[in-house]
Amino acid sequence: MKRNRSSLTAAGIAIVRAVESEKPAAERICFDPYARRFAGVGLYYVMKIFTALGYADWRGPGVWEFLAARERYIDDHLEACLSEGLEQLVILGAGYDARAYRFEALKTGVKVFEVDHPATQAVKLKKVAAIFGAPPAHVTYVAIDFNQQTLAGRLFASGYDERLKTLFIWQGVTQYLTPAAVDDTLAFVAGHSGSGSSIIFDYMDPTLLRGAPRHGEVRSMHRYRGLTGEGLGFGIPIATIESYLEERGFTRVKNADHAALEKAYYSGNRPRKVADGYAISSAVVAPR
Repeated sequence: MKRNRSSLTAAGIAIVRAVESEKPAAERICFDPYARRFAGVGLYYVMKIFTALGYADWRGPGVWEFLAARERYIDDHLEACLSEGLEQLVILGAGYDARAYRFEALKTGVKVFEVDHPATQAVKLKKVAAIFGAPPAHVTYVAIDFNQQTLAGRLFASGYDERLKTLFIWQGVTQYLTPAAVDDTLAFVAGHSGSGSSIIFDYMDPTLLRGAPRHGEVRSMHRYRGLTGEGLGFGIPIATIESYLEERGFTRVKNADHAALEKAYYSGNRPRKVADGYAISSAVVAPR
């Protein structure tokens, strides 16, 4: 992203949540009552019109379906972790993520950290103040410039406790990083979190980054990299995700590719196709 500008991608993902949230309960995939205000009303209405006209389907068939399913899948995973005694939540690259405000169970007894670039976080804090009156006391906002600071340094300085059972949510981030940056983050999670801690993140298969057909969304991201400062560059072959994570200190790897997401959220009376090449993986930190 541009050094002194908030993330355009964060606004785009909030719009997906906002549009889905206004659908009838039986039709929507995810629900976020705050998404529309985080996205911005003007931008929301413009994109809602484009979506109604079929622009999203034309630009990237199945991408919208993946983004909506990703929200729901991670929500479901967070619910499961809370039921199993989660003590700490770290949202990496939080953007306009609203889980800290939507999940009542996070407001008592769970330490919550939102980690993001200073420019995006500054804009979010203004939106949080407008929506809630003030930043909620149960959330710690950790601004980090990876050009000058480390995740370990900023988290520990902000009160992160590596002894606690922690979930790391890493949504919509890995594809914009270098392989070394991905390894550094996974190494921190594997080496500095309590027993039973886990991570959940989405990723892209490298075939998409090489220009696979029918993925106009990916081509557009490459084309407008100079404008957004958010260029795609990292992928993991979906078939290798289990060994990839096990080699980095994780176990009990679960993976949801396009077929699994279609089966979970778009079967029955909501048949839709999810774009191939996108997936979501979760894994537990292996005992040390």
